[in-house]
Amino acid sequence: MLGVDFFSAVSPWFILLLLAVGLAAGVINTLAGGGSNLTLPALMVMGLPADVANATNRVGVLLQSLTGVRGFDQHGQLPRADLWSVLRPTLIGSVFGAIAAAYIPVAYLKPILLSTMVGMALIILVRPAVIAPPPGTPVRQVKGCPQAFWGLFAAGVYGGFVQAGVGFVLIGALAGTLRYDLVKTNALKMLCTAALTVAALAVFIWQDLVAWLPGLILGLGSILGAKIGVRLALKASQRSLKWFLFVMTLVASGFAMLN
Repeated sequence: MLGVDFFSAVSPWFILLLLAVGLAAGVINTLAGGGSNLTLPALMVMGLPADVANATNRVGVLLQSLTGVRGFDQHGQLPRADLWSVLRPTLIGSVFGAIAAAYIPVAYLKPILLSTMVGMALIILVRPAVIAPPPGTPVRQVKGCPQAFWGLFAAGVYGGFVQAGVGFVLIGALAGTLRYDLVKTNALKMLCTAALTVAALAVFIWQDLVAWLPGLILGLGSILGAKIGVRLALKASQRSLKWFLFVMTLVASGFAMLN
């Protein structure tokens, strides 16, 4: 769909636009979330219908997520001990979310998304230790923390339903309940996002909604952005990551209210 013939009539500036927004989204999604607020409009500006843009965007999300996971893992920042316990409720929730998407209008989820992101912004501002645990805070396992299971399940439901903004929900579950620092939280968030995206992308491919050429160009920029994002995350202080997350939460909330 929308392959070489489509791009033969498109200005090279659009290709540069995809690379640029892909790079920016890769950095933003690696450090916080909300990068799709840049990539989806860019794809639609090029003339892709909303459903095709949504499906095509997942190519970049998957490639940046896999790149981020690999980068964090290479630096020993991907917690391996509890991986399956983290992924299981997320994936189970995504199944319910995908089923719900077939019956419930996405508009009904907007108030939930807005309240979640605004709530997270307030928590970061008023009680930052909830999202950015102090150094030395003991990490919890999903098995001994029911609220973590249900938080990850809720993130999976949301991700299976619409995905945009799921990074914020995952951060809340991983840092807020399991008490991972923001670097390890972002590593696990990228892994969960990759798992959710594989399932969603398979459905979109089956429905022939993916425009591969723009998706792969966007993905190339996203890969570079994720690499930069990992380096920034490893060098930045918890305080800097916390405030970047705060700003991106507000920005994403603003986009959600406008759309």
